[in-house]
Amino acid sequence: MLSNNRFAWRSFTRHCLIAALLTLSCSAMAAHPTGTPGSVVATPPDMTYFALQGDTLSGISKRFTDKAMNWKVLSKRNKIADDRAIPVGTAILIPLELLPEEESQARVVALAGTPSYLPANDGQETALAVGSIVKEGGKIITGKNGFLTLALPDESRISIPSNSQVKVSKLRQTRFTASPRTELALLEGKVESRVSSLSSNQGRFEVRTPLAIAGVRGTHFRVGVSDASTGNEVLEGGVAVDSAAGKKNTGLVLPAGKGNIIDTHGVGKAIDLLPAPVLAADYSLQIRPTVQFSVQPMAAAAAYRVQISKDQQALDVLTENRFKENRFKFDGLPDGQYFIRVTAIDRLGLEGLPMLQAFTLKARPEPPFSIQPKNKVRTEAVDFVWTEAAQVDFYHLQIARDSEFKDLVADRNQIREVQLPGIPLPLGQYFWRVATVIQKNGVTDQGPYSDTQAFVVAQPQAQASMGDSDGKQMSFSWSSEPGQRFLIQIATDPAFHTLYLTKELDQAELKIARPAAGQYYLRVRATDPDGYVGAFSATQKITILPQWTSGTGEPVVSGGQIVRPGF
Repeated sequence: MLSNNRFAWRSFTRHCLIAALLTLSCSAMAAHPTGTPGSVVATPPDMTYFALQGDTLSGISKRFTDKAMNWKVLSKRNKIADDRAIPVGTAILIPLELLPEEESQARVVALAGTPSYLPANDGQETALAVGSIVKEGGKIITGKNGFLTLALPDESRISIPSNSQVKVSKLRQTRFTASPRTELALLEGKVESRVSSLSSNQGRFEVRTPLAIAGVRGTHFRVGVSDASTGNEVLEGGVAVDSAAGKKNTGLVLPAGKGNIIDTHGVGKAIDLLPAPVLAADYSLQIRPTVQFSVQPMAAAAAYRVQISKDQQALDVLTENRFKENRFKFDGLPDGQYFIRVTAIDRLGLEGLPMLQAFTLKARPEPPFSIQPKNKVRTEAVDFVWTEAAQVDFYHLQIARDSEFKDLVADRNQIREVQLPGIPLPLGQYFWRVATVIQKNGVTDQGPYSDTQAFVVAQPQAQASMGDSDGKQMSFSWSSEPGQRFLIQIATDPAFHTLYLTKELDQAELKIARPAAGQYYLRVRATDPDGYVGAFSATQKITILPQWTSGTGEPVVSGGQIVRPGF
């Protein structure tokens, strides 16, 4: 039993030693990577150089740090006792902080409006354009309607919205490793930064304001400045923020979803950013030149910031605005694919998490305006009339029994006039719309339909029936609906140029003194209680025959018949 225990212990010890040796071997490999003599590789927090024949610490120091005396730092870092010849291929660790910095630059990759640029050594302000180069010391002014995005060599992005001024205080990178050293001075407005990870190259990125400093190693965050405070908002990663006054132990690290205010009283505590707003409806397709959106109301929101961009990251912003209400409108966009980005702003002025939605604008060719019918018609055949579009090859008209146009009763394309008359429709409710169609690059392009118009086909106005007893009077009556008023006209010509009588009535009947013998024409028009004025009824022709009358005006009767002249 004892022998077996000794064997087990020796086996356990051997495995532990093997594991330890493997660990040490891996650690040695990680600490001392291999490479071709004369090459370098970034191994944060150092750069590793693989020595050439005849290299010394002072020579390496002079070549890579510009200072031969830095060999002492290299000696300590690499545990090499003195400045002597180093074996070929030896891995020499050079702290990244010793590498000299050289000038870098940023490039404008997206732009809207007329942002301008004030170079460091030239007092002349110039307009920026996509592709413009920005260097250290330059100042960017976006103006009222301006917006731009800068790209740094490490693919970091800096977006500067309207009404902002930013000075690029420092724009450098280390020699050999291109480790970024970027510092922005936010003088007015806001800046939004998407910083590539700086952990692998020990880079630095800071945004400074008169009151605060925000430093990151790779994150997505915003900094805004006002006369009295600086606001920080973190969307991804973490941001170290502190007072610019330099007081000790006042800073903190803001994680994603948090923000704070820094003012003359100090560094404010981290608070939750407002959540992303929620669109109140489906706005993925916009069919009018003025695009409109609304979000569900947020009780904690004092305002909303809205951007329209070409890309999902909102780097290429076309237009933006701040709204107090939860409804937003934008004009001037051509048809195309876009993204809307909305953030809610709390009562401290901190901007919350963004809502992003893709949408399509298809508003051209614009539809005509509908003229008739509207609301109600009283006719057996309906005339459809609309305005003339500015550019058109033909029109497309739809008539349906439902507002969704699923139950179509007419679908007429290639109409070249601005009307389609005489469409027979049974009594009932209908909906209609019309679209403009053009030929674009040899392809038929139909624009959106006009606003839907609803109308009711009601019973046409009935003709008046005449009651004629050949006495002193004649009577007329016609069918009616409760509350209607009427206009009755009697003329001596079918065009109603010469009126014998025109009278407005509250009742569907009329009694008049018998007119002189001759031909007459009669028509009736009703006005409904809702104010709708219908069409005149079909014209009726009335023949009044001559007759002999007595002194009292009554007709002379002989043998039970009216006595008429010439008979």
